Amino acid sequence: MERFERRARPATASARPKLKKFLLRYYPPGIVLEYEHAGELMQRSVDLLDLVPDTDADTLVNAITAQESMIKESHREPLRKLVKKLQAKLRAVSTKSFALVNELRAHILPLTNCAFNKSGDKFITGSYDRTCKVFHTDTGEEIHTLEGHKNVVYAIAFNNPYGDKIITGSFDKTCKLWDANSGECYYTLRGHASEIVCLGFNPQSTVIATGSMDNTAKLWDVEKGVETCTLVGHTAEIVSLSFNTSGDQIVTGGFDHDSRVWDVRSGRCVHTLKGHGAEVSSTVFNYAGDKVVSGSIDRTCRLWDVGGGRCEQVWRGHSDEVLDVCFDATGRRAVSASADATARVYDVPAGSLAHVLEGHEGEISKVAFNPQGTRVMTASSDKMCKLWAADTGACAQTLEGHTDEIFSCAFNYEGDYIITGSKDNTCRIWKA
Repeated sequence: MERFERRARPATASARPKLKKFLLRYYPPGIVLEYEHAGELMQRSVDLLDLVPDTDADTLVNAITAQESMIKESHREPLRKLVKKLQAKLRAVSTKSFALVNELRAHILPLTNCAFNKSGDKFITGSYDRTCKVFHTDTGEEIHTLEGHKNVVYAIAFNNPYGDKIITGSFDKTCKLWDANSGECYYTLRGHASEIVCLGFNPQSTVIATGSMDNTAKLWDVEKGVETCTLVGHTAEIVSLSFNTSGDQIVTGGFDHDSRVWDVRSGRCVHTLKGHGAEVSSTVFNYAGDKVVSGSIDRTCRLWDVGGGRCEQVWRGHSDEVLDVCFDATGRRAVSASADATARVYDVPAGSLAHVLEGHEGEISKVAFNPQGTRVMTASSDKMCKLWAADTGACAQTLEGHTDEIFSCAFNYEGDYIITGSKDNTCRIWKA
């Protein structure tokens, strides 16, 4: 499947694209074609989501060459070497343990969330003290305090992969867009009638989405700081949202028991994903954008086909509310976290349960795969984070030291840093 990056522009029929160079993308595996077309430098990615270490490189190069007219015979050997490099990266799976490198008491009131930029050299924290702070990961040095909200800063995000902008969503009903380097506030986005509880950038960093307790989501233009449309259709609070990779669709999950898929350009609801018997707690696209997974207070997860808007699988087994769900980078696995103190890993192509992750003594509110897809991280009210082997379900490491519930955890892009945020008012940085 081909994807156009942020610099892509509409092509003209009279110009013939000319390949300039190849770029690698490790997670998920892919090769980016950088080319010139009608005087514009553009990029297109060829996704290799099924690549494994024993994939025959020559067969794959033949398939890519047949698909991409820009690739000539002289490009075959460089392309083959890149495929081999991707396979070497897949083989070089780190089994190192993580060690604590920093503990920060960042705010005067409890934290609400934390997040890395793509490279992992910076991270941000939100707080009940109405601020967001930006830190250097290695040193723990505070770079900026983003001040201006009049209530809790609840939802925060970098515009990854670029990392030069930050958004903060607040109980004061506004979202603010900030310069990550200078700390300057570009815009305050006003329009919601109630608290903002979820938000995100599209991968191209051109659109911001905000979800609110007012039952709506709004889309905003990053460059102009203006609302482009309001997504109206949910009949209860929107608590989760996610863009697909190409940025042309967004999925929202609400307390009305439904998830909805929307067309970003028009604001039209494409599908209403109905079937859950209680509030939807989390919903997210896979990388390819053809599947959505949703988790619900009804104790189930559902796998949805985006094209048809139909439910493909209902995963049962949790004995309490499902609080979080996610896919790995390739979309081959999904995981759910529950108030029953377990997480469950699913084989998406097979539609089956792969592993039950047991060992926590309190509810698991957050779950994440590392970029390589080899580890699952769970954050729990038992004050611990655990790392699990995705292929066996065995517990690989327990991250201990927090003195209260852990509500947030994240890997950086390389998977060698972890951040954990706790109600003990601290965040901890761990390095492999």
